[in-house]
Amino acid sequence: MHTALTTTSRPSLLREAGPAYFPVALMARLPFAMMVVGILTLVVSARGSLALGGLTSAMTGLGTALFGPALGALADRYGQRRVLLWAGVSNSLLLIAIAWLAFAPTRDAVILAIAFGIGATMPQVAPLSRSRLVGIIGRSFRGERRSRVLNGTMAYESAADEVVFVFGPVVVGLLATTQGPVAPVIGAAVLALVFVTAFALHPTARVEAGDGETIEQAPAIELLRARVLIPVVGALGMGLFFGAMLTSLTAFMADRGVPEQAGLVYGAMGIGSAALALSVAAFPARFSLTARWLVFGGVLVAGAAAVPLAQDVAGMAACLLIVGMGIGPTLVTQYSLAAEASPVGRSSTVMTMLGSGVVVGQSAASALVGLVAEEAGTTVAMFAPMVAASVVLGAAVAHAVVSRRG
Repeated sequence: MHTALTTTSRPSLLREAGPAYFPVALMARLPFAMMVVGILTLVVSARGSLALGGLTSAMTGLGTALFGPALGALADRYGQRRVLLWAGVSNSLLLIAIAWLAFAPTRDAVILAIAFGIGATMPQVAPLSRSRLVGIIGRSFRGERRSRVLNGTMAYESAADEVVFVFGPVVVGLLATTQGPVAPVIGAAVLALVFVTAFALHPTARVEAGDGETIEQAPAIELLRARVLIPVVGALGMGLFFGAMLTSLTAFMADRGVPEQAGLVYGAMGIGSAALALSVAAFPARFSLTARWLVFGGVLVAGAAAVPLAQDVAGMAACLLIVGMGIGPTLVTQYSLAAEASPVGRSSTVMTMLGSGVVVGQSAASALVGLVAEEAGTTVAMFAPMVAASVVLGAAVAHAVVSRRG
């Protein structure tokens, strides 16, 4: 097992995790961010239907919804290494299959079935990374320093998520524009095979269950507590926003004849988002997690309300910059609250529930907003991000009520 530092030196998370851990964990989650957008781009290009592309993304999300938390539970019980190795290889093979079959004379049902399998085997790198680091912090730090390191770690992890979730579509846009629509999916398959395997084999995987030891676990019923489920709903709302924003932006750019550049414009959202996510660690303690969620959830709603007013690409980029200022701190807060509320021995499960919520929301919104854009037009679709942002803010209000009663 991974042990704490000796009493002669102060523990350091970088030393405890190892210097290679953070770049490997960052690269291992990039395929996760590329898959939904890459599959959407691939199917729209191959089959000529935004509605089918959205539905395919929705099937990916459905697979993640049904099996993502199960992968987290298996990791809690048997260890991350075995689960990640199996998921990474299976996911890479399915990505190659859909890249090959999308342009083949194959029934749409086959494409949808493979997309479901991709979602079901999607390696849950981000939530499992959080679970590993929470375990290391719990063993290596004490008292107030533990709380400070935990908040800083959640800030970093959410900033890392922001980098990949916002710039993943940028990578997809660049590859699709320069190498063709198949390139992002093949790229995600290669990245998953290489970096998910490296993440699975990293020594920190041993801090979890699965090395022949019996790990105490709280009853599964404790996962249904409001303090656990409300951050999951908030993460679902964030996913809904990502999907609604990207799909409506794709329609917006398609009206201007350059749909493949949607991912590039989408990247504007990541500038303020990643910066503010990292700055969360410097927020004073009196600015409580509940208050942060309410404040930055409000910023997200305000930015999303301006989206339908954008008349050109520059105006849209400006709206996305504002929106980004609400995204990063909100994600940090949701994961920090979830870490605090995780039942004993259920950390991987809870973190995976939040990660799955993001993907499920993104996929569902991609499907629904794609249909809206085709049937009712881009103008109507542009209101979808504001509706999704309202879900995030509504969950923040619900958490504030529950916390006050508690």
